[in-house]
Amino acid sequence: MSTSREPAPRRRWPACVLATAGLLFLLLTWQVVAQGPLARADRRLSGDLVRPDRVSGVLADLGNIIVAVPVLAVVLVCAAWRARCAGTRRWWLPSVAAAVLMAVVPVVVVPLKDLVARPGPPVMGPATGFFPSGHTATAAVAYGSAALVLWPWLRTSYARRGVLLACLALNLGVAFGLVRHGYHWPLDVVASWCLCAVLLTGLAVFLGRDDRP
Repeated sequence: MSTSREPAPRRRWPACVLATAGLLFLLLTWQVVAQGPLARADRRLSGDLVRPDRVSGVLADLGNIIVAVPVLAVVLVCAAWRARCAGTRRWWLPSVAAAVLMAVVPVVVVPLKDLVARPGPPVMGPATGFFPSGHTATAAVAYGSAALVLWPWLRTSYARRGVLLACLALNLGVAFGLVRHGYHWPLDVVASWCLCAVLLTGLAVFLGRDDRP
């Protein structure tokens, strides 16, 4: 008797990503709060990397809400329109789910910033609330969600690779700009990536359960 089963790697990847990213985020948070070896190395690394310039400032701004969120909004509207024209059942659901996830980001990140209360790099003055990075989280969820919503409509491997590379390039650019300009410590960025990996994995699993076009 034959049974139809989802391949094991496909079933297991969400759990692996959630466990890995979640544990790494907890580890980094503990190190920052306890001023452990990773936090001390983070400060030394930041001192070597910070060189504020116009390019790094522009790259950091790609993680700003007024830049990343409108990009996501345009993608969500286009994807919803395409799905509706194709007669997809619940054509609105992927776009709404991505929009809700974007709205969840500050609800998750802001309390963590207040709880950890990490001071910023020297160029940022005496302010606190830099861990995890809000700009990194905004960029990761906005551009990552846009890629996930677009993915089913990309018919060629070239198109999918292009969207994936664009998403990676944007997020790496934001990270580089934030660290290079001295807006954030490197661990602020890495921790934010871990947190967003959990959020985007949840979105990917949810979208995977919905109808494909």
